[in-house]
Amino acid sequence: MIPPFLVALLGSAAFAAQADVPVVRIEAHPVMRAQPAEATIEAVRQSVLAAQVAGRVVELAVDAGDAVRRGQVLMRIDAAEAAAAVAGADAGVARAEADLINARAEYERARSLVERRFVSQSALDQARTRFDAAEAQLRAARAGRGQAATVQGYTTIASPLDGLVAARHIERGEMAQPGRVLLTVYDPTAMRALVDLPQQRIAELGGAAALRARIELPDRGRSIDAAAVTVLPAADARTHTVRVRVDLPAGTQDVLPGSFARVHFHSADASTQTAPVMVPPAAVLRRGELTAVYVVDGRGGFTLRQVRIGQAVGPQGEVEVLAGLAGGESVAVDPVRAGIAAQAAGPVAGR
Repeated sequence: MIPPFLVALLGSAAFAAQADVPVVRIEAHPVMRAQPAEATIEAVRQSVLAAQVAGRVVELAVDAGDAVRRGQVLMRIDAAEAAAAVAGADAGVARAEADLINARAEYERARSLVERRFVSQSALDQARTRFDAAEAQLRAARAGRGQAATVQGYTTIASPLDGLVAARHIERGEMAQPGRVLLTVYDPTAMRALVDLPQQRIAELGGAAALRARIELPDRGRSIDAAAVTVLPAADARTHTVRVRVDLPAGTQDVLPGSFARVHFHSADASTQTAPVMVPPAAVLRRGELTAVYVVDGRGGFTLRQVRIGQAVGPQGEVEVLAGLAGGESVAVDPVRAGIAAQAAGPVAGR
C-alpha cells in the first residue's frame, strides 16, 4: 500500500510534468490532396542548330555553358565552295543580261524592217521569241544567283535566341554535313516540367481545366508554384497517358534542362477537398512497428494510443490520421516528455 503522502507527492509531480508538456487540440479540416508525379525539366525555347551545307568548320566561337545573344555568330563553315558558286552565278547573270540586250536590239531591228516591208512577219516572230527567251534566261540566272547567295549564308551559324549553349557537338576542323547537329542553345529564363499522367488521374483531379500544380526540385531543396498547367489534347496509344506541361515562373534560376523534378498536382475545385484528422509530425511516436500518439486523458495524464497514419498533406506538413484518433482530442506535441509524465502518473492511477 502506497502511503498517502507519497501518492500526493507523485500526483503533484504528474500534474507538474503534464503542465510542462506542450499539447495541441486536433480538428478535422479540409486539406487539398496532392498527386505526385515524376517529371523532367526542359526549356520552353530551345534550338538545335544543324548544318545546311557541307564544309569544314573553320571558326568555333563558343563552347558549352557560354552565354550568347540573338544574332551572335557562333560558328563558321568554310565558304570557299559557296563563294565560288556565287561567283559563277554572277557570271551567269552577266551573260544573260548581255544576251537580253542583244535579243532586244534584234527584235527592234526586225520590227523596223517589217514596217518598211523588207522582211516577213515570221522573221519578226522569231526575233520576238528570242527576246522572250532571253528575258526568261535572265530571270533564271538571277534566281540561281539568289540561291547561291542563300547557300553562302548557311556557312555562318548565328544564335536564334538569347540564352546559353547547352552542348557543342562538333570540333573545329571537323567536316560538317547537311543535317549534322552542331550546337544546342536554350533560354534559361523560361523552363517547364514535362509529366505523363494517366487519364484516370486527371479525371480524379477534376479535369484539365481545374488542374493546378507545385513543382518540387529535390536537388535544390525547394518547391515552386507552377505558373501554368497545360494538358496536351492527345493521349499516347501505348501507355494511355497524357502529356502535361507545367510552366515554372519566368526567371526561375538554377534549373537545368534534363534534370529531375517532382510535380504535385491538385485541383482548384473545393469539392475535391477532404477533411481528415491531422496531427503535427512531431507528435507521432514510432517504435519499431508501433505508431502512436500520447492523448490527454482528461485526468491530468496522458494515454498512449496506437494510430494508423497516412501521408503528409497539411499546409505545415501535418500527418493525416487514418484510424485511432478523432477530432476534438488533444495530443502531446513532445511524445518523449509525455511518456515520462505518463510513467510518473502510473502509481496514482494504480492506487
